[in-house]
Amino acid sequence: MIHPTAIIDPHAVLGENLEIGPYAVIGPDVVLGDGCQIHAHAVIDGHTTLGKDCQVFESAHIGGKTQDLKFKTGNVTYVKIGDRTVLREFVTVNCGTNDGESTVIGDDCLLMAYCHVAHGCVLGNHVIVSNATQFAGEVHVGDWAVISGLVGCHQFIRIGCHAMIGGATVLKQDAAPYIITDGNDAHTFGVNLVGLKRRGFPAETIHALHAAYKLLCKSGMNISDAVQAVREQVPDLPEVRTLVEFFETTKRGVIR
Repeated sequence: MIHPTAIIDPHAVLGENLEIGPYAVIGPDVVLGDGCQIHAHAVIDGHTTLGKDCQVFESAHIGGKTQDLKFKTGNVTYVKIGDRTVLREFVTVNCGTNDGESTVIGDDCLLMAYCHVAHGCVLGNHVIVSNATQFAGEVHVGDWAVISGLVGCHQFIRIGCHAMIGGATVLKQDAAPYIITDGNDAHTFGVNLVGLKRRGFPAETIHALHAAYKLLCKSGMNISDAVQAVREQVPDLPEVRTLVEFFETTKRGVIR
């Protein structure tokens, strides 16, 4: 179902059972998976690949040239989007900056209206991003993170898996996995209890994460001492190891 006013380059690769709405524009290096729905006036350009059953809503612009001034003419950069991801109205997703670099959004994600994903960002699977949140370049977001509206993300930060970010938060450092982070300046507000329960985490895991959180974020110890305390006092569960590794590998610091 392709509207007669849609402009589709003959070199684009189109899957089966597509819906492409009025005045949509599909560029020559675009690959659309089976079952995608591209709504009116959406633009998909650059070296962009969408998995199956994605939805791109009105006036979104996916695969546009990076806004990074370091981009050099002749660089070939990419956008890669997984299956069943939904990009709502006026979402923008830019290609990478450096030759060969990709901007990646995983499977089953939802980006609500007016979100911006800059060059080199990597969003995992099942990520939900509310309206008008802005990701600067090279931001990494873990699986199942939930990011509220009007959040500003500094370049190079990380948001951990199963994190919850409150509305209008400004993230200048990494936001820890499994933790609620909120405010400007941002602070932590405990374990993401509701989210973890909804996803079936057992009580033992939630209790262990709460104990680790208190040591890492509320004890007043420096990170190295807090990490050591977690290893000595908290059950050695995979989720606890993920949380500790996140603190150990930070380059910008972790919000505490």
